[in-house]
Amino acid sequence: MFPVKELKRSALISLWFAFLTFPILVVKVDPLERIVQWRWSNMFYIAIGSFVLSILAKVYMIRKERRDARKKETAATEPFAQRIIREPRFLYPLAIACLIFGVSFPFLFSVYQTNIMTTALMYVVLGLGLNIVVGVAGLLDLGYVAFYAVGAYSYALLNLHFDLGFWLVLPLGGLLAAFLGILLGFPVLRLRGDYLAIVTLGFGEIIRLILENWSEFSQGPSGIANIPRPGLFGIDISFGGGITYIYYLVLLLVIFTIFVVNRLQNSRLGRAWLALREDEIACQAMGIDKTKTKLIAFSLGAFWAGLVGVIFAAKTTFVNPASFTFLESAIILSIVVLGGMGSIVGVIIGALILILLPEYLRALSEYRMLAFGAVLVIMMVFKPNGIVSTVRRSYRFKGHAEIEGDSHE
Repeated sequence: MFPVKELKRSALISLWFAFLTFPILVVKVDPLERIVQWRWSNMFYIAIGSFVLSILAKVYMIRKERRDARKKETAATEPFAQRIIREPRFLYPLAIACLIFGVSFPFLFSVYQTNIMTTALMYVVLGLGLNIVVGVAGLLDLGYVAFYAVGAYSYALLNLHFDLGFWLVLPLGGLLAAFLGILLGFPVLRLRGDYLAIVTLGFGEIIRLILENWSEFSQGPSGIANIPRPGLFGIDISFGGGITYIYYLVLLLVIFTIFVVNRLQNSRLGRAWLALREDEIACQAMGIDKTKTKLIAFSLGAFWAGLVGVIFAAKTTFVNPASFTFLESAIILSIVVLGGMGSIVGVIIGALILILLPEYLRALSEYRMLAFGAVLVIMMVFKPNGIVSTVRRSYRFKGHAEIEGDSHE
């Protein structure tokens, strides 16, 4: 039987939701007629709906706790050889299907849809880059947008003053952002947790304010316009063709990023990052160079942001400091947290949800941000570890002889 205490709590939750949504869903002001419409039925629907959803959520959480308790009891009685983590058999066919869909996307949908998907894929790369710093190494970075801005302004300024092309500036933008990541890493080597977040947040704001106020260097708030799009062997490309070309360019960057990040996570450096995330003192006691490990994490994460910044400048053909506010860092960090810290598949899904959902909820007009926030709250309640939470790798030994052989090595 469902506890009475939980029923009372669900009732309080429904009243609280009704109170929060009262100004939006109940009160409607008509400025032309100068009248106020009171839509009390909406408040009733919100109260009933939130009460029912709260009850369903409680039932789900209770069943999940019981199921987890049974799994722990079963795992405790199983031998170690049977408690291994296997990769799903459908993972590779699913990846191939997603690749085929991605390649054929511009032919199946309009130029507008292709442009939106290009933006989403750019945030996939940004999320995977930040995932190295936050998800794998455990270093909370709230100023990640600064490296994004460095990449964008690298292309804009180098093209404006030195007439350098996209393909030459693309690696330069990434390297400049990586160098800036190393400069940021040195002062914050001894900081952790909230203090690290505050310093990186200040760093991101410093970069934005420099770009906004140093008009002789960055053109100030007016920004830099007429940035050329990437070329293709000197061939003139139409507007729609240019969007498709940039889409495929970003798609290739996503595939390359997934490959590199996956290899890094399974490497010795990736295991050092995981050890740094779990326990910094124990990591240092095991002989891992904490300074070098942190600097590599900051520089690699910044490198991907610089690459995407160059592509962003080429895609929009215009950059200004207003495009690189703290909100961008918050969105990228939300992608990592929502998708799952350290999970490549989770970050991809989180980026597609957070970037595509507001676009496709435009039909809801004034309610789309409310629905967007509700989706985030529901995800954090039911999946607090992210959509695809990471699991520790474990290994199976076939026999006693192999155990002795491995231990001898």
